[in-house]
Amino acid sequence: MNLPVSNPSTGDVVDVPGDSLIRLTHVMYLLHAIGLGIGAFSQAATVVGAFVFGWTSIIAIIINYVKRDEVRGTFLESHFHWQAGTFWWCLLWLAVAAILYVLLVGFVLNVLLFFVVGIWAVYRIARGWLALKDRRELPI
Repeated sequence: MNLPVSNPSTGDVVDVPGDSLIRLTHVMYLLHAIGLGIGAFSQAATVVGAFVFGWTSIIAIIINYVKRDEVRGTFLESHFHWQAGTFWWCLLWLAVAAILYVLLVGFVLNVLLFFVVGIWAVYRIARGWLALKDRRELPI
């Protein structure tokens, strides 16, 4: 449940999310991080592939969309957008890399793209999770 409070610096009334929604957002970051970790430390084809197609990230993105209305108007809304954006952009770049691979444009380019997107996903999850720890909004 979100509680309306007055922002001391602006005087505006803003919603503060309940502790259960904050914990849930931490769990969603954890699920995404586990997906990245599985990709980095397993026989998975790529880090980003495990992130996008791993069960942990799929569960997190489903929770993201189911709970999205409950965080509307709170700082958690930016985290939900951040997580969903990270997931969908990774999926897009994974598709681009797959197309490049099929077209035989270059195996090296494909591997480089997977590597860059994997590092970008790690950065996004880490940055978001640290901002959540400090209860800060993220840019949308």
